[in-house]
Amino acid sequence: MTEVSEREALDAYSRLVTEVAEQLTPSVANLRVMRRARGGRVPVGLGSAIVLTPDGFLLTSAHVVAGRTDGGRAGLTDGRELGYEVVGRDDLSELAVLRADGDDLVPAELGDAESLRVGQLVVAIGNPHGFAGSVTAGVVSALGRSLPAAGRGRMIDNVIQTDAALNPGNSGGALVDGKGRVVGVNTAVAGIGLGLAVPINATTRRVIGALMSEGRVRRAYLGVGGGTRPLPPRTARSLGRRTCVEVVEVAPGSPAEAAGLRPEDLIVAVAGEPVETVTDLQRLMVAELIGFSLTLSLIRQGRPLEVDLVPEELTA
Repeated sequence: MTEVSEREALDAYSRLVTEVAEQLTPSVANLRVMRRARGGRVPVGLGSAIVLTPDGFLLTSAHVVAGRTDGGRAGLTDGRELGYEVVGRDDLSELAVLRADGDDLVPAELGDAESLRVGQLVVAIGNPHGFAGSVTAGVVSALGRSLPAAGRGRMIDNVIQTDAALNPGNSGGALVDGKGRVVGVNTAVAGIGLGLAVPINATTRRVIGALMSEGRVRRAYLGVGGGTRPLPPRTARSLGRRTCVEVVEVAPGSPAEAAGLRPEDLIVAVAGEPVETVTDLQRLMVAELIGFSLTLSLIRQGRPLEVDLVPEELTA
């Protein structure tokens, strides 16, 4: 690559990041989490939140508002400081919805993390160390990671890994694609140069909707952590599809453990419904399945196997 073409590529990259930052920064709030104490409320933490609606619904990470919190203050880039309350928190998706005392907010556009590809440009916007409106950029380093959730043995699946710099206070902020759409909620700093984000997809959209309307999420629980994996070629030809969900971890005391599921089992169907991705499996875990026996179709060591399992209610 010549010096001129390198400079042109760098300029194009800079323009894209700048445009995304200008578009999304007004839609990311700086959170100060408060707790009631003798003599008034005191700050107990910092975080970030994404504006969902003009009338004050905000999306953040569940751990940002965990514990005995008493709401707090949400600062916007236009200078407004708005009080907020927690509408609902779902530790098992690491998402929470807040309601701020304001209107005419600038909502972010939610995208779909299912369309992401490794190596794709992403921009992180948040409030690291209390510095509101901070912007970092990087690429999608990996997809399909798992992140331990609140509650022993439970995992958040399909997590996005990025090398965009994330620091304390970024949690709850936006991970944005090159078109300015929020594809993830930044949730953790796993190490130097390693950040993680909960994806925005069909499953998490349902979680957000339930939190906004009911303040809680009710769903079935199997007790497996896993990721989307290719099927063995012979099985792929037999089933007419290419991918499945590989069991990475089985939670102790879970329905999956009781049914005898093991790490490296490949889940290909639940109650006759094909399972090709983690999102498929999550989508099938509806409240109506709780307490009723269903059949999981597996591949174990290259052989087909069916296992009966009774899902429990997923609890925080």
